[in-house]
Amino acid sequence: MTTSPNPQSRRAARVMLADDECMFRTSLRQLLTAPPSVIRDVYGVDVGPGFEVVGEASTGEEAVEVIKAASPDLALLDLAMPRMSGLEALRGLQAQRQTTQMMILAGEIKKNHLLMAVQLGARGLVLKDATPELLFEAMVCVLAGKHWLGQTLVCDLMELVSALGRQTAGAAKQLFSLTPREREVLALVVAGYANKEIARTCSVSEETVKHHLTRMFDKVGASNRLELAVMATETGLLS
Repeated sequence: MTTSPNPQSRRAARVMLADDECMFRTSLRQLLTAPPSVIRDVYGVDVGPGFEVVGEASTGEEAVEVIKAASPDLALLDLAMPRMSGLEALRGLQAQRQTTQMMILAGEIKKNHLLMAVQLGARGLVLKDATPELLFEAMVCVLAGKHWLGQTLVCDLMELVSALGRQTAGAAKQLFSLTPREREVLALVVAGYANKEIARTCSVSEETVKHHLTRMFDKVGASNRLELAVMATETGLLS
């Protein structure tokens, strides 16, 4: 039987759920709000005072707003949500220095997205085909201030970290070939600015910003602005 996330706590952990599938959120809410004694007896996991669902969201944008308003102890974010993905929501919340612990839920996850999730502050990642026992154990672990990944995901992450060491030198060389304007745009991307905000700050059109981003993607081999920002952070380009 696992240890309670906070043996001294006398209140339920406050949780926010973000997933674009209503039935999945409903099922998850019912699972999490079962009495702690039932969770312990049925699943063999000690969740202490249990969980209280304090907010729900169906898009990444809604998730960011709910987390800002409710300040839950833990947020469960679907990786694939409309308009703003779980990764993009993580990035926005990281910029706001939220104290909420973040976990990603995913039907499947690409290796590069796994690394990004960890780099953007996700404390745990659970696949949607996991058992309830595993989900409860992961939540208890994350609420205790630790990281949690399944064995397969740990292996994937170790492989990625090893590969990253080999790729960093090449990426750094390409990043340092950016023009001064491209570096200015990159700094704003890393800071979490949207294209419209970048255009206004740099006194250029949004089309010009998109042009700069496309050139940077081609130079460093990034497929999106999130990967570009991660590369810049990893190489220390903007330090």
